[in-house]
Amino acid sequence: MILTAFKPTRDIQAETPVFLPTDLTLDHFSAGVNADGFWSFWRNSLLVTASCVLLALVVALGAAFAVARLRWRGRRGFVLMVFIAQVAPWEALLIPMYVIARDTDMLDRLATLSLVYFMITLPFTIVTLRSFLTAIPVELEEAAQVDGCTRAAAFRRVTLPLLAPGLLATSLFGFITAWNEFAFANMLIIKNQDDRTLPVWLSSFSNVFGTDWGATMAASALFALPVLVLFLVLQSRVSAGMTGGAVKG
Repeated sequence: MILTAFKPTRDIQAETPVFLPTDLTLDHFSAGVNADGFWSFWRNSLLVTASCVLLALVVALGAAFAVARLRWRGRRGFVLMVFIAQVAPWEALLIPMYVIARDTDMLDRLATLSLVYFMITLPFTIVTLRSFLTAIPVELEEAAQVDGCTRAAAFRRVTLPLLAPGLLATSLFGFITAWNEFAFANMLIIKNQDDRTLPVWLSSFSNVFGTDWGATMAASALFALPVLVLFLVLQSRVSAGMTGGAVKG
């Protein structure tokens, strides 16, 4: 993808393929960035992804705390349901979700897409945060409570900093999942094309002469860049956070 983005059109359309470009060009990147709607769809993808990740973290944090720290009737059944939801193929729900969105007049809305992505990433987020919470000794919170903290304050001041690696890991997963998702975005955004996300827009990237593969690969490389940067940044922080949490524990 990256090599094709830098290749001149003559190399892309050559009868004999070449792996490395004979000349480097930035024309395809210019065409992709200046294409109609590129930045609007970039903003839509970022808005949907950010809202999905933040909502999933907030809800999953409460659910994971309830499962890992509290004892209540039906807890095991709830955990089992979360695991089933995690392994279930969400593509099987494409048609039911479309019918529900159509009957409730929620088609062509970015909020609907955010809720769907939230639902997709929530089970994994709960399971992951539950595992991190279980690994943090509850005695740390009890010691903080003995020193005068309330239960909420003990969780916020002691457990939450140690939970940072789990929050970063689940944020990374949720971001990649929502940022790259195509099927639901293509199905739920039909009439209002201005609310499309970048994956859907890339699938229709063409001109009067057919698909502009150079511009398509350049736009795809720019689309993948945020995920790559976020992964490289959070990867080191997750490792450092896990080590720091173990030392503090």
